[in-house]
Amino acid sequence: MSIRVVLADDQPLVRAGLRVLINDTPDIEVVGEAGTGAEAIRMAETLRPDVVVMDIRMPGMDGIEATRRITGPAVLILTTFDDDEYVYGALRAGASGFLIKDMALEDILGGIRVVAGGDSLIAPSVTRRLIAEFAARPTRAASRPLAGVTDREREVLTLVGRGLSNSEIAGELFITVATAKAHVARLLTKLDARDRVQLVIIAYESGLV
Repeated sequence: MSIRVVLADDQPLVRAGLRVLINDTPDIEVVGEAGTGAEAIRMAETLRPDVVVMDIRMPGMDGIEATRRITGPAVLILTTFDDDEYVYGALRAGASGFLIKDMALEDILGGIRVVAGGDSLIAPSVTRRLIAEFAARPTRAASRPLAGVTDREREVLTLVGRGLSNSEIAGELFITVATAKAHVARLLTKLDARDRVQLVIIAYESGLV
C-alpha cells in the first residue's frame, strides 16, 4: 500500500518537480498539492494523507502554524531555510521531521518513509546545531515538570534525548526491545508528545540531557 502524501509549497515549480520525482517511486504517491498553509490544513482534513511535506515560508499562514493545526498525518518540514528559529518552531509545533531541500532525493524519500512509519528525523546538519545549542545551555532541571513519569521512564527519556534508538536503549538498560518500545509509548502518552522528536525536546528542556 502506497504512502499518501500532500505537498505544501507556495512555488508551483517546486511542487511539480517533487510530484514527478515522488510519483516515480512505487511506494509513495502524491494525492494533493497546497500553495498555502490554510490549504494544507484543509487537504490534511479532507484527503487524510499519511504525510504532509511542508515548506515554512508561504503566504498567509506559514508552515509552522499550519503544522501546529494539523492533526492526524505526520508533517515533514522540507525547506530552504534551516535557521534555528525555524527548526525550533517547527519541532515545537509538532513536526515529525525537518529536512533541507538541497538534500539528495533518496534522503527526502527516505524521510517520508520514516515519518510515515511513526518515527522522526532531522537533517544531520541541523541535528549537529541542535545538540550544540542545547549543550551550551545551563541545566534547567525544574523548568519542565515530568509528573507521573517513573524512574525507569526518566532513564528511557534521557536516552531518547541522547538520540538512542529503541534497540540501543534496550542494550543500555538490559531490557528487551519490546519493553523499551513500550516505555517510549507510555512517555508519548504521559507527556502529550506527538512523536520522538518532541520527546527529545522535553528531555533537554527538563535538564535530563
